[in-house]
Amino acid sequence: MPGSMRGPRGGQTTERAKDFKKTTKKLIKSYLVKYKIPIIIVMIFAIGSTIFTIVGPKILGNATTEIFNGLVSKLSGGTGIDFGKVGQIALTLLGLYVISALFSFVQRFLMTNVAQKITYKLRNDVAIKINKLPMKYFDKKTHGEVLSIITNDIDTLSMNLNQSITEIITSICTIIGILIMMFSISWQMTLISLVILPIAGILVTFIVKKSQKYFTRQQDYLGHVNGQVEEIYGGLNIVKVFNAEEKVTKDFEKANEELYHSGWKSQFLSGLMHPVMNFISNVGYVAVAVAGGYLAINGTITVGNIQSFIQYNKQFTQPINQLAQISNMLQAMMAAAERIFEFLEEPEEEITAKGNIDISKLKGNVEFKHVKFGYDPERTIINDFNASVHEGQKIAIVGPTGAGKTTMVKLLMRFYDVTDGEIDVDGHNVKDFDRGELRKMFGMVLQDTWLFGGTVEENIKYSKEDTTDTEVVEAAKAAHVHHFIKTLPNGYHSLINEESTNISAGQKQLLTIARVILADPKILILDEATSSIDTRTEIQIQSAMDNLMKGRTSFIIAHRLSTIKNADLILVMNHGDIVEQGTHEELLAKNGFYADLYNSQFEEEEE
Repeated sequence: MPGSMRGPRGGQTTERAKDFKKTTKKLIKSYLVKYKIPIIIVMIFAIGSTIFTIVGPKILGNATTEIFNGLVSKLSGGTGIDFGKVGQIALTLLGLYVISALFSFVQRFLMTNVAQKITYKLRNDVAIKINKLPMKYFDKKTHGEVLSIITNDIDTLSMNLNQSITEIITSICTIIGILIMMFSISWQMTLISLVILPIAGILVTFIVKKSQKYFTRQQDYLGHVNGQVEEIYGGLNIVKVFNAEEKVTKDFEKANEELYHSGWKSQFLSGLMHPVMNFISNVGYVAVAVAGGYLAINGTITVGNIQSFIQYNKQFTQPINQLAQISNMLQAMMAAAERIFEFLEEPEEEITAKGNIDISKLKGNVEFKHVKFGYDPERTIINDFNASVHEGQKIAIVGPTGAGKTTMVKLLMRFYDVTDGEIDVDGHNVKDFDRGELRKMFGMVLQDTWLFGGTVEENIKYSKEDTTDTEVVEAAKAAHVHHFIKTLPNGYHSLINEESTNISAGQKQLLTIARVILADPKILILDEATSSIDTRTEIQIQSAMDNLMKGRTSFIIAHRLSTIKNADLILVMNHGDIVEQGTHEELLAKNGFYADLYNSQFEEEEE
C-alpha cells in the first residue's frame, strides 16, 4: 500500500476527559446547539467538497485511458489521440476541483466563525463567573490554574473545535467515498489493499505501546530537569554564596542522563514507525501493481482505471491517519472543556440580601456579636469575637501572626460569611446587604499594592471613575504623591504598571492611598498600609491619613505598634479572640499581652 501511515504524533500522551460523553453533551447543549444551522451547512459543504475531490481521480483515469487508447490507435494506423475529448475531460476535472475548493472555503469560513463565537462566549462566561466566585475558591486554587482555564483551555477548545468537526466529516466521507470508488474499479485489488490494514494496525499498536512508557518517563524527567534549572537559576546567588556549583552540576547531570536515555528510546521507537509503515505500504503497492497488471492483460480493467486505483490507494490511508489524530484532538478538547465546565459550575457567592438598604444614610457603626469563623469547617480560628465600634472611631487591631486580624476585616466586607454570630453595620446584618452595595462603604489599602497597566490618573480614578481632574489632583496631594507625579515624564498621563522600575514600592503605596482618598468611603481599612513605606515617607503621610480618617470609621491592622498610638480603641487579638482592648495608654498600664508586644518591638527598634 503506497504512502505512509503514521502513529500518534511524537508518541506523546494525550490528556483524556474523565467523562467524555457527559462533557460532549454539555458542549453541544450549552454552546453548539445555538449554531446548529451554520454547523449543518458546514456538514453539507464538507460532504460536497469531499465528493467532488474523490470523483477527480476517476475522471483523470478516463483521460489517461483516452490518451492510451489514442496512442495504441495511432500505432495501428488509426486517428490517434482525440485531444478535444481529453480537453473536455480536463475542463470537467478543473471545474470539479474549483467547486470543491469553493465548498471547502465556505465550510472553513463558517466553522471558524462558529468556533470564534463560542470562544468569545466562553471567555465572557468565565470572566463573569470569576466575579461571582467566593474568595474561598481562590484559596484552594493557584492563580496559574485559573489563568490556564481562561487562556490554555479555551484556546485548546477553540482550535480543536474549528478543525475536528470538519475533519471528522471530511475523513469519514473520504474513507467511504474512496472505498466505493475502489470497489467500482476492482473488488480484487480493493481486497488486497484492505488486507494490509490490520497488519499495519497491529504494528502501530505494538510500537506505540513500547514507546509510550518511555515518552511518559521522558515527560517526567523533563519536568524534573526544568524545575531543577528554574530552582538553581532562581537562587543562583545562594548557590554561589555556599559554593554549591559542583553539587548542583552533578545533580543536573544525573537528571539529564536519565532524560537522555528515556528520550533516546522513545524517539527511536517513534522513529521506527515511519520506515516500518513505508515498508508495509510498499509491499501493498507491489501487490496492487501485480494484480492490476494481471487484470489489465486479461482485459478486465483499463490502464486509466489502474492509475485511478493507485491514486485512491495512496489517498486511502490519509483519512485513517487523520481520524487517529482527530481522536487525540477530541480527547484534548474534551479534557479542556471539562475543566472549563467544572469552573463554570463552581458554587457562587450566596446572595442573601433581604431588601434594598440605602447606604448613603448609614454612618459607619459596626458591631461584632459572638462571631465564630473557620476557613475549614473543622477548624475554627475566630472563636467568640465581640466588639462595638462607633462611627468615626479609629480602631486598631493588633496581635501576633495568625491571630485572625485580617480575617475579621474579610468577614466585615463579606469576602467570607461568619460560621456563627453576626456582624452589624448601623443595625443591619451584613448578610442583608447586597455584597456590591456593602463594599461601596469601604475603602481598603493593603500591604501588597495593586496597580494595573494604565496611566497614573486611571489608577487613581479606579475607585471612582466619574470624577474630575481637580478631585484627582486633590486626592494625590492629600496622599503626598502629587509632587512625585509631576516629576514623571507625562505627569498624571504617565503610563505605569506593577513592573514599573521608575516607581518605588512606597510610591506605589501612596498611589493606592490616593485611590482610597478619592473614593471617600464611610469605613476605611488599612491592612499594614505603611509596611512598604520608609520612615520618612510614613511621617509624611501620617498627617494626611489622620485627616482622611476623621469622620470615618477606620480599622487599622498593624504589626508596628508605634503607628497606632493615637487609636481610639485597640483590639488585641490572640488565637481568634480579643484578649485585651483599650487605648494605648490603658493597655500599657495593664502590663499584659499588649504591653509585652509593644515592649518587645521597642527593644528591637533600639537594637
